[in-house]
Amino acid sequence: MFRLVARWVRRPLLPAVRLWRRNLQVRVVAGTLLMSLGVVLLLGLVVIGQVRNGLLDAKEKAAQSQAAGGFSAAQDKAATTPPAPGGQDGGRAGASVNWRSTLVEQLASGGQSAFNVVALSLETGNTASRGARASGEVDPTTSIPAELRHNVAQGTSTFQQPARIHYTSGKASEPGLVIGKRLNDADGTPYELYYLFPLTQEEDSLALVKTTLATAGLFVVVLLGAIAWLVVRQVVTPVRMAAAVAERLSANGLQERMKVTGEDDIARLGEAFNKMAQTIQLKIQQLEDLSRMQRRFVSDVSHELRTPLTTVRMAADVIHEARVDFDPVTARSAELLGDQLDRFESLLSDLLEISRFDAGAAALEAEPIDLRQVVRRVIGGAEPLAERKGSRILVVGDEQPVVAEADARRVERVLRNLVVNAVEHGEGRDVTVKLAAAGGAVAVAVRDHGIGLKPGEATRVFNRFWRADPSRARTTGGTGLGLSIAVEDARLHGGWLQAWGEPGGGSQFRLTLPRTADEPLRGSPIPLEPEDSRRNREQAAAAAGARLAAVPAQPAGEHPALPVPPRMPTVPRATVDPTALPGSGARVVARPATGGDDNGGAGGEAMASTRAEQEGGTGGR
Repeated sequence: MFRLVARWVRRPLLPAVRLWRRNLQVRVVAGTLLMSLGVVLLLGLVVIGQVRNGLLDAKEKAAQSQAAGGFSAAQDKAATTPPAPGGQDGGRAGASVNWRSTLVEQLASGGQSAFNVVALSLETGNTASRGARASGEVDPTTSIPAELRHNVAQGTSTFQQPARIHYTSGKASEPGLVIGKRLNDADGTPYELYYLFPLTQEEDSLALVKTTLATAGLFVVVLLGAIAWLVVRQVVTPVRMAAAVAERLSANGLQERMKVTGEDDIARLGEAFNKMAQTIQLKIQQLEDLSRMQRRFVSDVSHELRTPLTTVRMAADVIHEARVDFDPVTARSAELLGDQLDRFESLLSDLLEISRFDAGAAALEAEPIDLRQVVRRVIGGAEPLAERKGSRILVVGDEQPVVAEADARRVERVLRNLVVNAVEHGEGRDVTVKLAAAGGAVAVAVRDHGIGLKPGEATRVFNRFWRADPSRARTTGGTGLGLSIAVEDARLHGGWLQAWGEPGGGSQFRLTLPRTADEPLRGSPIPLEPEDSRRNREQAAAAAGARLAAVPAQPAGEHPALPVPPRMPTVPRATVDPTALPGSGARVVARPATGGDDNGGAGGEAMASTRAEQEGGTGGR
């Protein structure tokens, strides 16, 4: 459920993520906008803080000066006003209240809404003196903080505190600064006098500054984004042009060139790119001409040699038939002449076939065939050589039909090369031919137990005229082009021809073909590294040792020993490697010579793939 939700949330973001990854201009502009926005926000906070502190400091100083003047005036008025006549406390209290009302009106008259004045009696038992006097319809009970009243009542100095100023007329409350002090009236009765300074004007000024900074900051960010877009565009556009030209060059558009204007760095880059493209075009043309000349030369020579070779063959046949009348030396020469003419004819045929592959003129005549019949014909033709070598050719996996759409002539030629090479390099040991089919692929593997392949040789075994041991003489008259033609036949089918080997452990060649023509391969039903390889044997032995170590030892005499029946020799069976089946994630590309194959080769073992994209050259073993 979590994955489904994450996928549902991520799906609308995929276009934006793809644009972010592929567009350098978007990333640069977005980064510029983010950094500009951060700088503008930081500067805005600093400026707003400074302006707010300045406004508050100025307001506080003006308020303190105004309040100090008011407190001094109230004290002077109390000192110059004679006491009220009468000896009763009620009369004195009434006179004190009237005196405070007059004082509040006089002090507030000079404010003109800049400030308000509130006079409060101290918290005493005299209820007659509790009357509050305030100007500007200020609510004294809610506008004066209790903490401030407590401080004023306990001390004789001036106190101040920010507070919300409330009104009895329904007017909205507003922030303000309250400054208060304890004084004595004309009768010597202590009371509290407060000045309330609204901060509405300062708030309006600060809001104006914020709005101005926000507008200016947004304008600056947009302007910087536009500038970054234009600047980056000047740099990215030539790069995009170069990328487009490079893509067209890679698609064989060798005439493509960049448009160069100016003399700056981008212009020099364009000139260098155009020079490089021109050099590559010349080199490719030279290589194409050379390759065309080589193919034509091989084709012409092969065709031109047909006529004299036919004449020489006729003469050699006459001499070979009459060799019984010659002396032994001349008779042996006639036999050698016939053998070498046979090899010469094979070499000409192989050269003509290679020239067809190079020219792209090879055609595939695919039809459903059973590879078992092809294998039987190949083995029948290779049995005389195997008898001379002292080898046996074993077939595994021919119980079930192995059918695929393929060219029987080409597949037979590939398998003939593999089987003959295995017999010739098998050192007189058995050669195993394994067939298997699984999924959309069929495979034939030829395993020998001869000298094997050294590290790195599996990548060169398909090169033309390549030999694992140059000092080793060919006993079958091979031309050195067999595996080169075989790898081209496999590629023509859309299949793979791969090799594995280890020094002294033999080698295995695997041909993998799709069941249906033009169907892409995703794996092979036969592992490239055989089950009896040295590495697999070591792993099997280690696993068996681990299993034995995990079994607890039984005390002697606890259970009678059972007779162990004689172990019958196991018959090799055609197995399908699950890791090589389609959809299992098996690797189907060639690895370096020092690595393993798609089924686990390692160390000195090597593998070579025959896909056309990975072939730098072809050859024979």
